[in-house]
Amino acid sequence: MAFEVTAARRRPKTFDELAGQEFVSATLRKSIEAGKIAHAYLFSGPRGCGKTSAARILARSLNCANSRGAEPCGVCPNCIEISRGTSLDVIEIDGASNTGVNDVRQIKDEVLFPPGASRYKVYIIDEVHMLSNSAFNALLKTIEEPPPYIVFIFATTEPHKVPATIKSRCQQFAFKLIPIETIKGLLAEACGELSIEAEDEALFWIARESTGSLRDAYTLFDQVASFSDGHIRTALIREKLGLVGFDNLNSIAEACAAGDTGAAFVLLDQIIENGVSIEQFIIDLAGFYRSLLLLKSGITKESLLGYSPERFSKKVLEPLDLQQLEQGLKVLIETYRSIRYSVSPRFELETAVAELCALNKWISHDDLRTAIESLRSFLGVNTGGAPPAGTKAAPPAVPKTDGPPPDREMSFSGEFKRRIAARESAGAGRPAEESRRFNEDDGGIMAPEVRLVEKVFQATVVK
Repeated sequence: MAFEVTAARRRPKTFDELAGQEFVSATLRKSIEAGKIAHAYLFSGPRGCGKTSAARILARSLNCANSRGAEPCGVCPNCIEISRGTSLDVIEIDGASNTGVNDVRQIKDEVLFPPGASRYKVYIIDEVHMLSNSAFNALLKTIEEPPPYIVFIFATTEPHKVPATIKSRCQQFAFKLIPIETIKGLLAEACGELSIEAEDEALFWIARESTGSLRDAYTLFDQVASFSDGHIRTALIREKLGLVGFDNLNSIAEACAAGDTGAAFVLLDQIIENGVSIEQFIIDLAGFYRSLLLLKSGITKESLLGYSPERFSKKVLEPLDLQQLEQGLKVLIETYRSIRYSVSPRFELETAVAELCALNKWISHDDLRTAIESLRSFLGVNTGGAPPAGTKAAPPAVPKTDGPPPDREMSFSGEFKRRIAARESAGAGRPAEESRRFNEDDGGIMAPEVRLVEKVFQATVVK
């Protein structure tokens, strides 16, 4: 037999096989069992989540000669013809190529004739949002009061483009993205049918890359299976498709967290030499930092992180706080935007890696502002700003050249220098442990906020 792609071979044929759309399946099943069939249905949702398959299942359920409640038998002539697309009473129309009002007029003429061998004549219009305004207007009266044997099923990925006058005449069903765990289970079943061995991590990667689309997952699965020789492995996928790999991401993130720019550049060069594109590397590294951000926020769900929480290196998580990881993610996202117009995308990437190596020194504006305000209050020095209410602003101080200013006019940086010098003088000659206790107990000088501002001033003002 000729090869059949997995997406077509495993297309659901009953409501029970419609994965990830429990609400849609339950509602349609109940309405069929109760005999409450609407004149028109609107199926909307992302690509590859089962809209067209649900429309065909509904058409078979309505026309099955051996109907068992809401489930089609799958063996009667009507079910077989609808599955093959040869039924004269179930007409599938591509809305993208039949957009004109003349196409709709042809439908209006055809609905006057009853079905030949079925109970219902079903029109399935895919990508219905592509119809023109004139075509929609011509369809209004037909879908509002059609003959009792006519059922319209519209499918679209962009429901906001469908006029409200059409939506109001349809029962609307919003299809959802399929969970990663569900896709992974279906891929495992496909491997069993084809007698293919597969690593659990490899199937999880395929499911994650499909972003909730089962058709995309099956397409990627077919591609991977074609070069895997009956054994799908993560290492082989990484080699053939030019992926960075989780271990490489961990290694370069550890070098960046340690501030080792040289080691990070060496790892970056090795990854690029292995054939990984710069765009793909930025995407994977941004996804890695996004997972670190979620993990630091207390998220441990594997489907969100992409990998089990235990696999993320503690050498990256421990030294970086939430704000620093957020800043690293912003750097990578901005780099991805910039490489399109860059003189050299690699230069942009190397600059971004250098910035990631300096994340452990990065201080958020809010933390710095809080620390400065705390230090102002501790030193009792007015560093500028509006005077207190009810007081007049003091005239500007006249610079003096014959000595240091008095204590009451000492600047913020001068007062800070004096405090640091006093602390160092008082702690001189003390043993290390005693000096540490002295610094912790000397009136709050070594409070976290003060230590933070001390670092900033030593790097800028004090020097």
